[in-house]
Amino acid sequence: MKSVFCVFFVLLAVSPGIAVEKPNTIYILADDLGVGDVGVYGQTLLKTPRIDQLAAEGMRFTQHYSGSSSCAPTRSCLMTGQHTGHTRVRKNGDGPLLAEDVTIGEVLQEAGYKTAAIGKWGVGEEGTTGVPWEQGFDYFFGYLNQRNAHHHYPPFLWRNDRKVLYPGNPEMRTHYSHDEFTREALTFIQENQGEPFFLYVPYTLVHVDLDVPADSMDPWVGKIEETKPHGTPGGQHYIYQEKPHAAFAGMVSRLDRDVGRIVDLVDELGIAENTLIIFTSDNGPTSAGGADPAFFDGNGPFRGIKFEFYEGGIRCPMIARWPGKVKAGSETDHVSAHWDVLPTVAELAGTTAPEGIDGVSFLPTLLGNADEQEVHPHLYWESADRKGWQALRMGKWKAHRIGTRSPGREVFELYDLSNDIAEEKNVADEFPEVLREVRKIMQEGRTGPATGDTLFLPAPEKKQ
Repeated sequence: MKSVFCVFFVLLAVSPGIAVEKPNTIYILADDLGVGDVGVYGQTLLKTPRIDQLAAEGMRFTQHYSGSSSCAPTRSCLMTGQHTGHTRVRKNGDGPLLAEDVTIGEVLQEAGYKTAAIGKWGVGEEGTTGVPWEQGFDYFFGYLNQRNAHHHYPPFLWRNDRKVLYPGNPEMRTHYSHDEFTREALTFIQENQGEPFFLYVPYTLVHVDLDVPADSMDPWVGKIEETKPHGTPGGQHYIYQEKPHAAFAGMVSRLDRDVGRIVDLVDELGIAENTLIIFTSDNGPTSAGGADPAFFDGNGPFRGIKFEFYEGGIRCPMIARWPGKVKAGSETDHVSAHWDVLPTVAELAGTTAPEGIDGVSFLPTLLGNADEQEVHPHLYWESADRKGWQALRMGKWKAHRIGTRSPGREVFELYDLSNDIAEEKNVADEFPEVLREVRKIMQEGRTGPATGDTLFLPAPEKKQ
């Protein structure tokens, strides 16, 4: 049975003498957008004026981390408030969420919120316990299967438990899924402005396919240095793209435009002062499907990309805007992660988060009360991908245990992020006492998932 939480506030006091109605939260999650792909985080080629404006009107986090380095486990961490040593889905292909998993949607539903998820779900297929309408969301529109979400002109999307068919896709390219998500998100805000709501918008941009309507791509054609075409027509999973750089730039532009449209509607409806908007990404940039993070400097000054636990694979942009509550133009180096979102929005809603989760509310940081902010003793990640990988952020230290599925041949790496943000100099041999502590935390800081613990065991042979 699902845990039941007691709602104990109708009004939330956000600072002495100030009380507001239960605030709305709009949580926008970009897909495969690197921290370096955003203007306010150092991007110079791509243009993100609306996201940059969001930062000018709110708070920019400089040390925010993804739940994982790939899509499904990040979403599981976000939904459950648990890191990958505890959450249900720890790598792509795991899943689904089970009935006993308590999600952010359920916590807020029980606090009296209308909840919606619009975009890519990725932690439960049709006919399983993991579908969003069984996990606390009153309304869902989008992709259940994240592999289907690779293609932006789908033959169908889901509206709750029913398929919405697009007979013109993909051949006639009649419905671009990102545009459908934006339309649905704007409609949800419009229809629910009079009651507290939680809107989760896991966009599919800028995940490959590199594919975007001409009105976003054409302004970049001939204006940006191009690379060779990706793939061959009809010859691979990801589509053929003649102009990969222009396509990617256009996808970033369209994402940025529609973040702005959501913000504008909130302002027009007069609910901005009661609405927290958070923009972030699910992991670092990818090099698949013709994407070129090296050209765009998508991982900024950091080492690593998607599927890696180096900083470039898991450090992500996060911007929070809440007029009158979050100081405009502010910045924080508070170390946080996706599993902190659940306890944060629970506190905003005046309710309690599930016991035993790994997340820590960052509401004090948002409200400028840094002296009241609880800090993590460490952050932990794991994945059975890439031959098994554990990683740990502990103060200034970043540790990696790579190759866990090859016992006796694992490699330990240790970096001092205070003077080596790019993780270039492995100092594991110089600090054996730190390494001992790291080993202990990695050994004790996890539980085996219900579907079987594969972090330390070779993958089963596939049947031919």
